[in-house]
Amino acid sequence: MIKIAVFASGTGTNFDAILENINAGKLSAKLALMVCDKPMALVVEKAKKANIPSFVFDPKDYPSKAAYDQAILEQCHQHEVDLIILAGYMRIVSSVLLQAYPHRIINIHPSLLPAFKGKDAIKQAYDYGVKVMGVSVHYVNEDLDGGDIIAQKAFNCEGMNLDEAEKNIHAIEHQLYPQTIQKIIEELTI
Repeated sequence: MIKIAVFASGTGTNFDAILENINAGKLSAKLALMVCDKPMALVVEKAKKANIPSFVFDPKDYPSKAAYDQAILEQCHQHEVDLIILAGYMRIVSSVLLQAYPHRIINIHPSLLPAFKGKDAIKQAYDYGVKVMGVSVHYVNEDLDGGDIIAQKAFNCEGMNLDEAEKNIHAIEHQLYPQTIQKIIEELTI
C-alpha cells in the first residue's frame, strides 16, 4: 500500500477529505505522516485525534529552509512515505524534498492554473472579474504553482459573491483532490 504524507498549515479541510476517503475505502493509501509548520494549527489536533503520526515544527527553530526541509525528509524516510500531498501547506518546497521525491509531490491550488498563482488566488480571480473559477492539482517543481497540471475542474461563478465562490472552490477541492490522488496511486502501483 502506498504511504502518503499530507503537509498542511491551517485548518486541514483537505486533510479531512483525504482521511475520510481513506477510511471509506475510496483512496487506497495509508496516511503515514502529517507535516505542519504551524504548531497551533487546527490540523495538528485533527491528526492527533486520528492517531496520525505528525511532524510539527516552527521554521524559526531552524537556521535555514534547507535545514527544516532536511528534518522533514528524515521524517518522511522514517515513515516510509511514497507520495507527498500538499494540502494548504503555505511554504515553498525546496530542492531537498524535490530531489528526494521527483514527480511525487503534488499540490492543490484554488485557481485554474496557470492563472492566479500564489497566495489569495480566489480573491485575485474574483477581483479580476473572471466568469469561470476552478481548482488545479499539479506536480510540484521549483516554480511557484508552476509544475505540470494533473487535473482541473471549473465552474461558472457569474453572479456569485466572494464567499459563495470560496465555498464552491472548497467543495470541488474536497472531491477532486482525493480522486486525483487515487489516480496517481493507481499509476504508481501498475
